[in-house]
Amino acid sequence: MTWPPTPGDAACLPLAAATSDNSSVRVVFADADLIVVDKPAGMPSVPARTPLDPPCVAWRLQGEYGPLEAAHRLDRDTSGLLVLARTHETRAALGRAFEDRTVRKRYEAVVHGVPDRAEAVVHLPLAADPARPPRSRVDPILGRPATTRWRLLPSSPSPGKHWSLLELEPITGRSHQLRVHLAWLGMPIIGDRLYGPLTGRAAPRLALHATWLVFPHPRHGRPVEVRAEPPCWAEMLIP
Repeated sequence: MTWPPTPGDAACLPLAAATSDNSSVRVVFADADLIVVDKPAGMPSVPARTPLDPPCVAWRLQGEYGPLEAAHRLDRDTSGLLVLARTHETRAALGRAFEDRTVRKRYEAVVHGVPDRAEAVVHLPLAADPARPPRSRVDPILGRPATTRWRLLPSSPSPGKHWSLLELEPITGRSHQLRVHLAWLGMPIIGDRLYGPLTGRAAPRLALHATWLVFPHPRHGRPVEVRAEPPCWAEMLIP
């Protein structure tokens, strides 16, 4: 795919489909134990905390698939692959897989700035920021270990370009890990209202999408590999 993508590119999903809380949830994989969905941005992964929040993914799918429980979380503003368990046993097994780091995940993000290298690994401990909830912060004293691998993806040359397309792999799974690490590097994700710049044209959503996921199936242990194409980011570029 060329960058920035064009609306006619077959690999692009409409940005509008990933912007609305009322977007449909696309099922990527389903069997008797679990389902994997491509979650739209704006939809919670877990049940809402207040009546003002939109319904979560499990609520929207329960009519077709019965009771479901998210095996991990995506930030509400992040789109992409989310695994939901159909039984308590499956939920427990998937939880152990995430804790044991036998699950691998990759994301795609559009960030402010251009890195000075093609790839790197970030080791920065993270902790909740009690003064500014729900934010997290880099905290070398109270923080828990957090590691992110990132790689610069090819993009079309653009004079005066001020953005980059990155592939991200979180080795650990701390709250807001990718967003905090990139902001600390001086490359906040476009559309990030918590960690991004306070000036400039606001993007319609957070430019972060979970694109690839591999995990051991909780019943037989064989790997399940799923992918979800990111939406078209072209409308989100900041001049």
